[in-house]
Amino acid sequence: MRARVIKIGNSQGLRIPKPILEQTGIIDDVEIEVEKNQIIIRPMRNVRDGWDEAFKVMGQLGDDRHIIDRKISNAWDEDEWQW
Repeated sequence: MRARVIKIGNSQGLRIPKPILEQTGIIDDVEIEVEKNQIIIRPMRNVRDGWDEAFKVMGQLGDDRHIIDRKISNAWDEDEWQW
């Protein structure tokens, strides 16, 4: 598919056809990088993708315990904070 580079203010841009956006899952923000003289455009990934499944597996393996098993507090917590 051919596309024309167009002027957008002081920059230039491409119009991406709707079928391509739907096929790639691009909705809003994208990641753009250059690799070997090619522009690669990807949909932004949610940084927490896969966490739910990882937590389920941790629970099944018994690996979901607290790292520190003691209460952590300081004088400010005891004197200044109102519970």
